Amino acid sequence: MDSSRISLRPFKLSDTDDFLKWASDDKVTQYLRWNTITSREEALSYIHDVAMPHPWRHSICLDDRSIGYISIKPESGIDRHRAHVSYAIGSDHWGQGIVTTAMRMAIPLGFKKFPFLVRLEALVEEDNLGSQRVLEKVGFKREGLLRKYGFNKGEIRDMLIYSFLNVNKKIGS
Repeated sequence: MDSSRISLRPFKLSDTDDFLKWASDDKVTQYLRWNTITSREEALSYIHDVAMPHPWRHSICLDDRSIGYISIKPESGIDRHRAHVSYAIGSDHWGQGIVTTAMRMAIPLGFKKFPFLVRLEALVEEDNLGSQRVLEKVGFKREGLLRKYGFNKGEIRDMLIYSFLNVNKKIGS
């Protein structure tokens, strides 16, 4: 994959049809906390009401067409030094290194956008091996297993926690 074809940008309402292509795929949404999007109206509403107002949710684009997303959401108050990272990509783009490339772009952008961040965290279900590989390739470290931690699709599931530290950042600076 030519990495120059991959970009990150804020979502636009004009992404609705492209978003619906991957957000309507149960294989893509199986590990996401939100349900599969089933209509154009739902897709438009999600982009308008969730993606666009989010502190930092960007579309992963291939040739400027939305094929997935990356989200960085800082905690608040005394925990604002850390942020939760999540991502998804259309199943027809799995295994091509696109998310790895997009994550390598997103990490420095997240630390620049939120200069108070010291730590990025990602939660991954144990059987989501592809996501674990992406995180490890971009420098996240597996810290451990959180038993019965995350609620998803009607079940409380075990989650692995990964972190990426901004080692050049001093707390309070």
